[in-house]
Amino acid sequence: MRQGNKPTSRRPNIVVIGGGTGLPVILKSLKELNAQLTGIVTVADDGGSSGKLREAFDSVPPGDLRNVLTALSDIPELQRAIFQYRFKSKDKSFDGHAIGNFIIQATTELKGNIYEAIQLLAKMMHVDGSVYPSAEVPLVLHARYKDGTTGSGESKIAQAGKMIDYVAVSRADNHGPVEPGRKVVSAIMNADMVVLGPGSLFTSILPNLMIPDLGKALLETSAKVVYICNIMTQLGETEDFTDAEHVDVLHRHLGQPFIDIALVNNGHVPFEHVSKENSEYLYQVKHDFQGLSNQVPTVISDDFLSLSDKGVFHNGPKVARELFKTANDVQGRRRVMGGNLTQ
Repeated sequence: MRQGNKPTSRRPNIVVIGGGTGLPVILKSLKELNAQLTGIVTVADDGGSSGKLREAFDSVPPGDLRNVLTALSDIPELQRAIFQYRFKSKDKSFDGHAIGNFIIQATTELKGNIYEAIQLLAKMMHVDGSVYPSAEVPLVLHARYKDGTTGSGESKIAQAGKMIDYVAVSRADNHGPVEPGRKVVSAIMNADMVVLGPGSLFTSILPNLMIPDLGKALLETSAKVVYICNIMTQLGETEDFTDAEHVDVLHRHLGQPFIDIALVNNGHVPFEHVSKENSEYLYQVKHDFQGLSNQVPTVISDDFLSLSDKGVFHNGPKVARELFKTANDVQGRRRVMGGNLTQ
């Protein structure tokens, strides 16, 4: 039995965990449905603008946090565009950096820690919901490959040309155990639903789950835990994976089944869109209904595709409507049962 505290809000309480480009899309769509939202954001990123600032300031990478703040913000579109604007400069020290990343770094120095910085910015940006870093110090992602060798670094482990078997995280400063950020565990325990993804399996989702107390909370919460499976496989991470194999990796990392609902796409990605995809993305994830049914109580499959000139994405509004409906059903049952829900 998983137990959590009885929710007090009439709005379904949904926590979304991850990183990358998928997390803000789902949060923004759920926001439009008036869900009570919390975004728990990875802090293991070490590439791009975030990686450069992390190295320069020995701080939590700001990029994923910036995108989530923007997705949940009610500020005018022009202010949002300024926060997201990236410099285009011949000076490599500025080129590619997002203004919002500098603002988060400056606010972190002003407040003395990333948690208080994000809460201040959330208030300034009129964020509808809560945003928490999964940890309050930068983390290093480590991989063990199927051939027994190892590698480190979120931006590097998928480039080794080997298949990943297992990942773990450590503090970048190597000082003590990895602890979850403030309010992260309580948010998970008090949720009606916890959503994982969409996002890179080994480098956006699992870095959060491998924080010991965060993973433990996922095993103990009374919330329904939903996994949104990726549409495309990824080079160096999930080559040739089915959706069932994605779920198997999650269960293996936490040592037991914990996904209650798998939400998967069964729409066909046209060849011309596959060929347009970034070289990081290979083929469409194959749907294995029987394999999923053997691992999770509920499988939700539908055409969740959104196709554009830029590639293949989840249809955010359609996914959000499915999540919102399920979370409302869970909340209703919890009220009837007095806040205890047996899985």
